[in-house]
Amino acid sequence: MNTREIIAMGDQYLIQCIGRIPLAPVRGEGARLWDAEGGEFLDFVSGIAVNSLGHCHPEVVDAICRQAKKLIHCSNLYYIEPQVRLAKVLAENAGLARAFFCNSGAEANEAAIKLARKHAKKKYGPEKVEIITAHNSFHGRTLAAVTATGQPKYHKGFEPLPPAFKYVPFNDLNALEDAIGPATCAVLLEPVQGEGGVNVASRYYLEGAEMLCREHGALLIFDEVQTGLGRTGRFLAYEHYGVTPDILTLAKALGGGFPIGAMLAKEEVAGSFQPGDHASTFGGNPLACAAALAAVDELLLGGVVENAKKVGAYLYDRLSELSQKYSYVREVRGLGLLLGMELAIEGKEIVDGCQAKGLLINCVGGNVLRFIPPLNITAADVDRAISILDEVMPTRQGEKQGDGS
Repeated sequence: MNTREIIAMGDQYLIQCIGRIPLAPVRGEGARLWDAEGGEFLDFVSGIAVNSLGHCHPEVVDAICRQAKKLIHCSNLYYIEPQVRLAKVLAENAGLARAFFCNSGAEANEAAIKLARKHAKKKYGPEKVEIITAHNSFHGRTLAAVTATGQPKYHKGFEPLPPAFKYVPFNDLNALEDAIGPATCAVLLEPVQGEGGVNVASRYYLEGAEMLCREHGALLIFDEVQTGLGRTGRFLAYEHYGVTPDILTLAKALGGGFPIGAMLAKEEVAGSFQPGDHASTFGGNPLACAAALAAVDELLLGGVVENAKKVGAYLYDRLSELSQKYSYVREVRGLGLLLGMELAIEGKEIVDGCQAKGLLINCVGGNVLRFIPPLNITAADVDRAISILDEVMPTRQGEKQGDGS
């Protein structure tokens, strides 16, 4: 099939709940994608931070092939070797005790919400159910996860939403202190808000959130679905802050491109889940866990996290150079290879212009260009991306691409 045929079939048969871009990749390798006609694209979206080792990393591909010949699926009623091995690796490297596996970040956050409420009811009583999240957060599309998301546009049309969620401004410790109380069972935060505009938490804020949770008997949950597993230049983003959560959620990069999510918790908290409290038919299946073991091994031993830190700093510097050139750039911000460029103009035309020249980026919040390339990206790839951006970005605020000087 060619690109036009793929798009036409998708428009006819797919439920149109996703605003799809007119691109149909058919092959990927490393930091590059190709469409059916052989068009090549430098991918700085990486499956929305999923393909952190690039497309079709050979270690992940080999692990999937080997496992597929042995055992693809097995019920969680039994012990599964790749699953227990993955739980051990994650727990030991996250400073937490136990893991639950699912298939996505939304499911991981659902599990965290359920565990937080179950733990609070068990330890404190039935009234401690409230969960506080931040404005502009994003925690997933299932009903509880979307309710936890502090963006009303995602709530519209799905009411009534689950009760006992409260929202406060991000990075505002005074607002969190005013909101937290006896009914609060958990505070759920992203160390860096990815979908919300690449907003970076301050150390003061997360340290204060931890202190308030301890004071009020609430759990601190970090959603590291996007920030975790090397994205920020540390294995986990919370390592930048010296604050360890009670519950941690992971997904995206965990499977090296294969769907898998995880929730990790401290021992006392994890013990509040007993048989029958939560489960996932496909969660932690042998194939997904084999892929994840290969991906995590490469992250931990292959120099990938250090590369994210080094090349992330280089990308930040190159983006900052552009910000000096174009007056409508308000700010460049982020950690590692999770970077955003906030504009005083809409970003869609820049995204479209970059795609036309072979660079894939995306825009969040309407005006924040987000850069989330594979963590093993090279400085040469960064230079190519910056060159394309420089060609595409209008010279003045309000000017369209192709306008005269």
